[in-house]
Amino acid sequence: MLDQTDQMRHGVADEFRDQPAIRAEALTKTYRASAGAKPVTALDHVDLEIPRGSIFGLLGPNGAGKSTFINILAGLVIKTSGTASIWGFDIDANPRNAKVSIGVVPQEIYFDPFFTPREMLELQAGMYGVAPKDRRTDEILKALSLYDKRDAYSRSLSGGMKRRLLVGKAMVHNPPILILDEPTAGVDIELRRSLWAYVRELNARGVTIVLTTHYLEEAQELCSHIAIINKGRVAVCTTKDELMSRINEKALVLTVAETLDGVPGTLKDLGAGLLDSHRLSFTYKRDQVNSGQILGRATAAGLTILDVTTREAALEEIFLKLTSGSH
Repeated sequence: MLDQTDQMRHGVADEFRDQPAIRAEALTKTYRASAGAKPVTALDHVDLEIPRGSIFGLLGPNGAGKSTFINILAGLVIKTSGTASIWGFDIDANPRNAKVSIGVVPQEIYFDPFFTPREMLELQAGMYGVAPKDRRTDEILKALSLYDKRDAYSRSLSGGMKRRLLVGKAMVHNPPILILDEPTAGVDIELRRSLWAYVRELNARGVTIVLTTHYLEEAQELCSHIAIINKGRVAVCTTKDELMSRINEKALVLTVAETLDGVPGTLKDLGAGLLDSHRLSFTYKRDQVNSGQILGRATAAGLTILDVTTREAALEEIFLKLTSGSH
C-alpha cells in the first residue's frame, strides 16, 4: 500500500512514462555581480535529458555549473530562464511533486551532531509525509551498514559513516531519482567500493542515479550515460560506450626478442617509438591502421614478437580533451 506521497508521485508519473527522468531545456542561471563586476553565468542554455533507469554521470571541472544545475532541481537556486522537469513534473508548475521525486545527497556533510542516525531518518521521513507504518528506517540503516550505530550520536560517526547517513536521508521517501553530488569525496577506497555496490543495487531496483564525481575512474566504472559540462555549457552528452569510442587513438606495445638500439626504418611511418632495448610503442589512429597491420610490418622487419599489449582511451583523456581550452 502506497502512502499519500507515493500515490501522488507514482500515479501521476505514469502519465509521463515515456519522458526522461530529468529534462532541461535552455536552462540558464546568471548570478548578479557586485558593483563594477560583470554578471556570472553559471549555466548557459543547458539542454540535457537523463534517461529513466540509467546511472548518469555529470562531469566537469570545478566551477563548470554542476552544483548549480543540481541546486536548481532541488529548489535551492532559482533559475534565470529555461525549463526543467523531474519525473515529468515541471519544477515551476509542480514544485512539490518535482521535489518528492528526487533525493539529493550533497557534497557537504552537515546535520545536528546530537541526533542519532535513527532519529535523523525518522525526522526526515516525517518531513516528507511518510506515514510511520511505511517508513524504512531500519532497512536503510542495515543496507548502509549503519544499523549497529543507530542509537549513537552522529558526532561520534566517522567521516565515511556520515557520508552514508546522508545517502540514507535522501532515500527515506523512496524517490525514483537519487542525485549523488561527489558521494565518495574524502572516503577510502574500501568504502568507495561499498558505496558503488549500493548504487548498483539501487539502480537494479529501478532507481535512476545521477552522479557527479571528480573520480573519472568512478564514472567509467559505474555510469551508463555521461554528460560533460564546461563553463556552463554541455560539451557532450551520450552513452559511455559511444563517448569512449570518440577517441580515435590507440596504443600498442611490442616486446621483441631482438636487442634494439633504435626504431627499424620500415616502422617509423607507423608512429613507432623505442621504450627500451626490447620494447617498441606504437600510437596510431584506428581508422588508418589496425594492430594486425602493425604486427605484420614488425614481423616483416625481422622482429620476433614475444608479447603484445594494447591500451584503449580512458575517460580521463576524453575529459581533458573536452574541457581544455575554450568551448
